[in-house]
Amino acid sequence: MNMVFFELSIVIIVATVLGGLLKALKQPLIPAYVIAGLIIGPILGYVTDSELISSLSEVGIAFLLFIVGLELDFKKIRSVAGVAFAAGLIKSLILFAGGAFLGTWFGFTGTESSYLGIVLAFSSTVVVVKMYADTRELDTLHGRTVIGILLAEDFLAILALSVLSTGSVSVGDASFMLAKLAGLLLGAILFSRFILGPLYKFAAKSQEVFFLVSISIAFLFALVASGLGLSIVIGAFIAGVALANLPYAYEIIGKIVPLKDFFATIFFVSLGLVLPLNEIPAIALPFAVLFGVVIIFKPLLAMLISSLQGFTKRPSFLGSISISQVSEFSLIIVAQAMAVGAATGQELIGQDVFTLTVLLAISTMAVSSYLIAYKEAIYEQLSPLLGIFEHLRAGKQRAESKRVKIKPEIILFGYNRIGYSIVRKAKELKKRILIIDYDPEVIRHLIKRKTPCIYGDVTDPEILDRVDFDTCKILISTVPESHNNLLVLRKLRKIYPKMIIFVTANHLHEALELYEEGADYVILPHFLGGEHVGVLIGQLSIDLNRILKHRKMHIKELHQRKKVGHIIRQ
Repeated sequence: MNMVFFELSIVIIVATVLGGLLKALKQPLIPAYVIAGLIIGPILGYVTDSELISSLSEVGIAFLLFIVGLELDFKKIRSVAGVAFAAGLIKSLILFAGGAFLGTWFGFTGTESSYLGIVLAFSSTVVVVKMYADTRELDTLHGRTVIGILLAEDFLAILALSVLSTGSVSVGDASFMLAKLAGLLLGAILFSRFILGPLYKFAAKSQEVFFLVSISIAFLFALVASGLGLSIVIGAFIAGVALANLPYAYEIIGKIVPLKDFFATIFFVSLGLVLPLNEIPAIALPFAVLFGVVIIFKPLLAMLISSLQGFTKRPSFLGSISISQVSEFSLIIVAQAMAVGAATGQELIGQDVFTLTVLLAISTMAVSSYLIAYKEAIYEQLSPLLGIFEHLRAGKQRAESKRVKIKPEIILFGYNRIGYSIVRKAKELKKRILIIDYDPEVIRHLIKRKTPCIYGDVTDPEILDRVDFDTCKILISTVPESHNNLLVLRKLRKIYPKMIIFVTANHLHEALELYEEGADYVILPHFLGGEHVGVLIGQLSIDLNRILKHRKMHIKELHQRKKVGHIIRQ
């Protein structure tokens, strides 16, 4: 027991030191955890109980996917669900076929090649959700799209894990496993509808009981899944889905996140711990080729599919570069294959395939964390070369927007929460307004309401060149990215010095920089919210009747937005 405590202490302390160091250097944290595992495991040999760490890391994955299930809001990804799920399915099938072919080419057996195809097919929900949550990009267009793609892949991975967990791929066994998975999902739905509501109503009276109930639900579904022959990770994910529709979902997330972060750290450290460095030279060539496929070919394939489905190059690129890694599910599936082979005496995959998978996971997760962190800067550098993808777009919105004949008095970049109110006020004042947005769902919504619009990206020079700014008196950008607004200011301010330009920023230093570039007013949404409340307090004072009247008007406005299908963006 003392040795277990010692080794776990070493894991956490070294991971914390390296994590703090990379954080101070403004680097992603995932590589720090992986390097910590390499140092205390294969290099120095301080941690030798890899089975304990592997078990803890599996619990870490379970908690991570429990959180993913909790945050699964189908309403948020509904607008991109069709595109995302189609892209995820098509991409996974192509990569599976490519991986199987390459495996055969490198001399692996047919079964091993199939597993390599599975390894390449899926990307990491854990890495992407962690990075996007840290940068608050989960609700952006590319954030929703990439999460939709990853959910499609996770569904396929869960099916694969369910089918392959017995070591048999016969039709009968596969059907039986899928039936058990469907039964667990149905049980989760019924459990959520009839039991969890009253249970949490009682548990909410005590924060301690509330936390324990949430943990217990995750472990309960994990145990049931394990009893059915499924992975505990599948059970934890389904537990999160069961809790996602409860009004307590966000509070559950708040309670679980610290525990999730702890186990997530152990998961990434465990990747470094189990890497056999002495076996790397033997798989150097397959690794180099498959690494290139994951880092280069996989994002290009995803961007090609997204472009063919009508997305402009910017959201296509930002989403596609984010999935340039191997999935945690791939590690679980390969580890499961090793375990089944050991239990049955029939080897499914060799040690070299396991080592290759672990090395790919470590390297691609580390590299992709940098790609995600600096994706905007990378896009700026590669943007001129990405024009070819614009020609591939099957953009119905682009064709329709070309027919827009209007000399706008107001031009609005970004029809999101702020944009809705701006458009309504412009119509009340009978001002001609033109909206430019890169979300296909937004454009469909505006075309249906016969609102003049153009499908395009503010960073696309073609869009800025195509719009008639001569009659525009007011330009408003609700796009939150500061560098995009700087681009608009630098291109238009000198040409149209009398045009009133409103732009948006999230932080004070960004707002000051935009003012220096010539913005007439910088919208800071959080500041405006506080100012609005201050005005209301001054106007309504403590007159209860006036407050109730304003409340009634506000509720009426919210219902009106909901009725017209108000689309919340960015």
